[in-house]
Amino acid sequence: MVKTFVFGVVVLVALVAGYFAVVLNWSYSSGERAGWVQKFSRKGWVCKTWEGELALVSLPGSTVEKFLFTVHDEALAQQISGAMGRRVSLHYEEKVGLPTSCFGDTRYFVTRFVETADIPLGPGVVLPAPPAASGAAPVPAR
Repeated sequence: MVKTFVFGVVVLVALVAGYFAVVLNWSYSSGERAGWVQKFSRKGWVCKTWEGELALVSLPGSTVEKFLFTVHDEALAQQISGAMGRRVSLHYEEKVGLPTSCFGDTRYFVTRFVETADIPLGPGVVLPAPPAASGAAPVPAR
């Protein structure tokens, strides 16, 4: 009786661990979003994660769409924090099936980012990016 109970518990723990391994290593989708990082903070009661908000604007004067994202990598979080207010392109992976907010408040986990040097307003019209903040390395033009 005790052996059966212990075996059942071991199987249950193995199944839960396997589920988390699959969900954390498999992406439902991946892609890029470009815009301006307008909010970025470390949140959580027990499990602290970096949560951000990217303002997506397709054309000047159009309605702003927000892209909410999560960052787990501390070094990447510091880079994104340093790019606040500047236009960036975020590469993300969408994870589906994570049962708690300990992994993040969103399904979108940013894995890398690139600061963009110019802001295209239309065909042949480009607005130069604002100068980098003091102490930050300038972004080379394309």
